[in-house]
Amino acid sequence: MSDIIDEVISSFKVSNIFINRDYLMPDYIPEELPHREDQIRKIAGILAPLYRGERPNNIFIYGLTGTGKTAVSKFVLSNLYKKFPNKFKYVYVNTRQTDTPYRVLADLLEALGVKVPFTGLSIAELYRRLVKAIKEYSLQVVIVLDEIDAFVKKYNDDILYRLSRINSEISKGKVSFIGITNDVKFVDSLDPRVKSSLSEEEIVFPPYNAEELEDILRKRAQMALKPGVLSDSVIRLCAALAAREHGDARRALDLLRVSAEIAERLRDSTVKEEYVYMAKDEIERDRVRDIILTLPFHSKLVLAAIVAKLLEEKNAVLTTGNVYEAYLSISKKLGIEAITQRRVSDILNELDMVGLLTARVVNRGRYGKTKEISLAVDKNIIIKTLTESDNRFADLWG
Repeated sequence: MSDIIDEVISSFKVSNIFINRDYLMPDYIPEELPHREDQIRKIAGILAPLYRGERPNNIFIYGLTGTGKTAVSKFVLSNLYKKFPNKFKYVYVNTRQTDTPYRVLADLLEALGVKVPFTGLSIAELYRRLVKAIKEYSLQVVIVLDEIDAFVKKYNDDILYRLSRINSEISKGKVSFIGITNDVKFVDSLDPRVKSSLSEEEIVFPPYNAEELEDILRKRAQMALKPGVLSDSVIRLCAALAAREHGDARRALDLLRVSAEIAERLRDSTVKEEYVYMAKDEIERDRVRDIILTLPFHSKLVLAAIVAKLLEEKNAVLTTGNVYEAYLSISKKLGIEAITQRRVSDILNELDMVGLLTARVVNRGRYGKTKEISLAVDKNIIIKTLTESDNRFADLWG
């Protein structure tokens, strides 16, 4: 059997497709960020007072997924830091990955050189240590909180409130914030005290169009792929498919990278258009799987209730009411204490927001308004992933 592994490894020792696949990774920050010159200029202009040792204004950056918000923020900060490293320090935290208030404060502390235990301290104590660390650091600190909308929806804005007050407790050194969010209405949902402290400058990132995505892919492909393996038609197809999804550059890069990986696995010398469609299916499955696996348990139960109802009645028009009935039935079967219908309605909105379902409000005349619910992804993928995440779901599908 080891001969099979040796054969696979030997075929990958020298790639006939890639020079360096890292250049097609979404988290790679290139030397140039085409079609984001205006945003780079604005952010650099706001942060320029760092050079004089002054605290710049806070910034909130809005835009859909894959519009370059994180890349531009990191690009500007890293370049400013190279030009005057002794003037400030910046700390980046992705609050979707670092997804508890404890870990957010712990990551900020560790970035400032303060070690903290993985658990065991109160939030108040972590905050006290953070204030002390910034005082001792006595320089400007820029804190980047990425995907902050998801974090606040999960834990409320208490951490933001604490951090918004931090400058009033520091005599030496000051803190500025960059908040990055997909939700253009996010700031409106904050406590007025937090909003007035944090929301000083706002920048909106527009989606990329198909031509801009082509340009981005072409530049990355020149670095990542060997000459002659890629045609313009493949680049155009990747760009067009990503442009349909709100101009998502991350999606475009993933499509191109996975298409090239498929060509490599098949030992082909060129990336063909058919591989792009194969990549699209592969990425969609992986994206849905990752989202489902990270859902809270009751969100998984609600999703399971929708699938169960659709298996029972193939062309059923689902509403919040009959989804809740199915949810109660599943909760009882699994011996789980049920949550309220209002909370289930909130979960349906959250599942709609992450793209697993579509919840559409329709007017039924004298019967009032109701929410019609349909799945936005293949129910077989949902069944397989839910069963994989928790074997209690296996008994639900019969």
